[in-house]
Amino acid sequence: MYDNLLANVPTDLYIGGKWRKSSDNQRFDVIDPATERTIASVASASIDDAKAAVDAASGAFEGWAGKKPRERSEILRKAFELMMRDAERLAKLITVENGKSLSDSRGEVAYAAEFFRWYAEEAVRNVGEMSRAPSSGARILVHHKPAGVAVLVTPWNFPAAMATRKIGPALAAGCPVVLKPASDTPLTMLALMPIMEEAGVPPGVINVIPSRQSGKVVNAMLEDARVRVVSFTGSTEVGRKLLESAAKNIVKPAMELGGNAPFIVFDDADIDAAIDGAMIAKMRNMGEARTSANRFYVHETVHDEFAKKLTAKMQSLKMGNGLDDGVALGPLVNADARKKVVELVDDAVGKGAKILTGGKTPDGPGYFYPATVLANVPNDAKMLNEEIFGPVASLQTFKTEDEVIVRANDTEYGLVAYLYTRDLSRGLRVSEKLDFGMVGLNRGLVSDPAAPFGGMKQSGIGREGAHEGLREYLETQYVSVNW
Repeated sequence: MYDNLLANVPTDLYIGGKWRKSSDNQRFDVIDPATERTIASVASASIDDAKAAVDAASGAFEGWAGKKPRERSEILRKAFELMMRDAERLAKLITVENGKSLSDSRGEVAYAAEFFRWYAEEAVRNVGEMSRAPSSGARILVHHKPAGVAVLVTPWNFPAAMATRKIGPALAAGCPVVLKPASDTPLTMLALMPIMEEAGVPPGVINVIPSRQSGKVVNAMLEDARVRVVSFTGSTEVGRKLLESAAKNIVKPAMELGGNAPFIVFDDADIDAAIDGAMIAKMRNMGEARTSANRFYVHETVHDEFAKKLTAKMQSLKMGNGLDDGVALGPLVNADARKKVVELVDDAVGKGAKILTGGKTPDGPGYFYPATVLANVPNDAKMLNEEIFGPVASLQTFKTEDEVIVRANDTEYGLVAYLYTRDLSRGLRVSEKLDFGMVGLNRGLVSDPAAPFGGMKQSGIGREGAHEGLREYLETQYVSVNW
């Protein structure tokens, strides 16, 4: 099953444009979550390897930053084209190491590649400004310089997209990067490096160092004064630790952290449209996304209809190996991920929630869990306050607009919220009152390379995507001058 797909995938560290073993010869296994079989052994970077990667990135900085914006733009555009050329191969690789269905993986590759195309266009739009100081009469010249070496730490749930949406703006800005991919899913980024070489990325501009010593390796890089940006996507708990480490050298942080997304269905909503949106917001990537709808608040007058239709849709999803035809629901990424979902469902059911479908772990190999809908979820259920990160929808009812706004905002997280209503005035009014960095108004998908992605409160700092994403890798310099 794997031989042809994995035959040409590198499994060593990529530092300074060369493949190399780890300095201490350590390796770790990558597991197919659908079969629980080992599919590859990957080099595990040490602290010395991390320092070597920063050396390589620092050595490449001046040359890369000195390239004309159009030159960097053309390389990113070529990377987009080559990713799309190899889209099917990359999609299958994502499915094998992550577990998601092939249709999900194909969508991820297209989404991931789009960040290269978008930032190919943004690379030539690093625009400054000039004005005259009202009091002194001096000219104020403002321009934006590449910040320096950027450390990128990416999660396992979108092994291609979470990396390209960091690599794209960093390279567009003129910053070399050291990428530490998640150890559950390192193969996709390693497979991307020959593509980036073919696109024309010079040695040292991108370095990839998988590691089982994530904390030690990343902290060692943040202690290096040449590292000026750290971009992390992952849990709020880990994000807090990275912020502490970044504070020592005042490293500029960009953090996309946890989520606890509400999905609000008002009494005037188009229920069929809301169901379609719910299936995207909940089941994209099998619910293993920080944008995943976690808490469904459905108006009491339409709750039964919504619950019935959502249950039917969830029951219709075919579960199995993501490489198989027609499969929409693959396995979760590992045993711990499934264990957490089981614990959250058992907790809710034990406190009175009603299972409408799913809720039982299947027999056999693989980290599978069925699409599950729970109704009457009590307020003290753990899943209302924690990320489920699995294919489980928890339903509650509400009566008034003011009530549901308070309940939706009652979380430390503020990444994304969804709401459905036919009343545009209500939709915009409620959107403004929701304390979330992104709102899907009559849409179940908010992610777009052209839009600023990020959250409020404990869900992060900074934005990825849009022009804002480029700014994360730039420093503003002001020159006061007379002539």
